[in-house]
Amino acid sequence: MSRFLKLVVVLIFALFSIIAILAYQIISFGFTEKPKKSDAIIVLGCAVYGDAPSPFFKERLEEALKLYKEGYGRYIIISGGKGPGESISEAEAGKRYFLEKGVASKNILLDNKSFSTYENLLFSKEIMEKNSLKTAIIVSNKFHLKRASVIAKRIGIDASFSGVFVKEYVGDEVYGFLREVLALLYTYLRGW
Repeated sequence: MSRFLKLVVVLIFALFSIIAILAYQIISFGFTEKPKKSDAIIVLGCAVYGDAPSPFFKERLEEALKLYKEGYGRYIIISGGKGPGESISEAEAGKRYFLEKGVASKNILLDNKSFSTYENLLFSKEIMEKNSLKTAIIVSNKFHLKRASVIAKRIGIDASFSGVFVKEYVGDEVYGFLREVLALLYTYLRGW
């Protein structure tokens, strides 16, 4: 076997090893992390169809509502700006959802300007600091939690995590897990 071919084999093996390690981190973190009682519950933004939460976003909102009703957090921070095709911001759609479910308006805090996971967490941290909130539960899809944990740690949010898995959209969930491998690698390499 030529030296070049050996190098190619080693590089392919290294690439698959990195992918396997990242996939393991994403899956194990998403399915083992448990929420801890905190000052706030942060719902990471997700698509809105017009002015209604998408199925993934609705599941995140329902998880946050469950935690709120069980006394895991006094405040809910909803994060997410207004993307293409959305009539209102993700945060505003989430607020309307919670108000319909009987959550007091004073306990709902909004970040209407974020457009990425990093911004979701950065602006949520600013809201936490403004309201003297020290700890949070971060709610998202299970595949998203590991990357959220890396970012939260880097920007200084003391957080636990609670994830959802939307069985009715298992194909989208699998796609999310696969895409998240690259997103997590990018996050590690980017350094924030």
